[in-house]
Amino acid sequence: MNCKICKTKNIKKEALVNLPSYNLSLCKEHFIEWFERRVQSTIKEFHMFTKEDKILVAVSGGKDSLGLWFVLNKLGYRVDGLHIDLGINEYSEKSRKYTEEFAEKIGRNLYIVDLRNEIAPIPVIKEKIFNKPACSLCGTIKRYYMNKIAKEKGYNILATGHNLDDETSVLFGNTLNWNMEYLSRQYPVLMELENTFIRKVKPYCRITEKESAIYVFLMKIKYIEEECPLSKGALSLKYKKILGDIEEQFPGTKIRFFNNFLKKIYPLLINKKEDKIKKCKICNEPSASEICSVCNLKLKLQNL
Repeated sequence: MNCKICKTKNIKKEALVNLPSYNLSLCKEHFIEWFERRVQSTIKEFHMFTKEDKILVAVSGGKDSLGLWFVLNKLGYRVDGLHIDLGINEYSEKSRKYTEEFAEKIGRNLYIVDLRNEIAPIPVIKEKIFNKPACSLCGTIKRYYMNKIAKEKGYNILATGHNLDDETSVLFGNTLNWNMEYLSRQYPVLMELENTFIRKVKPYCRITEKESAIYVFLMKIKYIEEECPLSKGALSLKYKKILGDIEEQFPGTKIRFFNNFLKKIYPLLINKKEDKIKKCKICNEPSASEICSVCNLKLKLQNL
């Protein structure tokens, strides 16, 4: 099969990538061009940030976050990285190593938060305190430190590598449960609140895992390929598998599901009254109660 873009220029060049969702086959050069243009158009469409903003990318060491950091840097944005070392043995060691090597390669600042110094490694917290999925616990802790460090270091935008598969998996789960509160927050941009939350954006929200993987492969970016060992059995992975099976039979389902939610359902939810945000009386970070989730974790660990 030949590259569709080359064909319009009367050039016969074999396609490297086939994208059934868009009925598009592209050579290496035109896939890279298509991918970067898609990220840029998403940033522009949702008014995520401009080249005047100071952006911090949360980098796990996986393909999505490293690829996002790379492409934003390539597109000319001022963007540094934040890595949270979860203390999950070899998995975290490898994730941190790839992230540090990448930061050095592109010459950008990287901030490291090591949970062993802040609270305790995720496996220890899960074993001692929680009898629930590690992903939920991990997500709470990561959101806390991402917001806190971004504010402390003077960034006004926090970007994450959540891709289309992540977004549709969460959307699927929230829709199955008709969780209106979560649905009302599911948007590629969460706006800032003065002295509380900084703006959070997802420039990869229309990029699939497959497209993201092809891009980092073509850009020769090293990343950790293994899934987190604590994510086994996570509901989000099961939803991804279901949606992946549907997508295989009906290409374009995921992007239609996501786009139609944003176009038809989200506007009905945006006027939902926001809960009043308090400040944690221990760390002064935003919290839904008197003491935030992370300080609560610390207190529980101290009292064991």
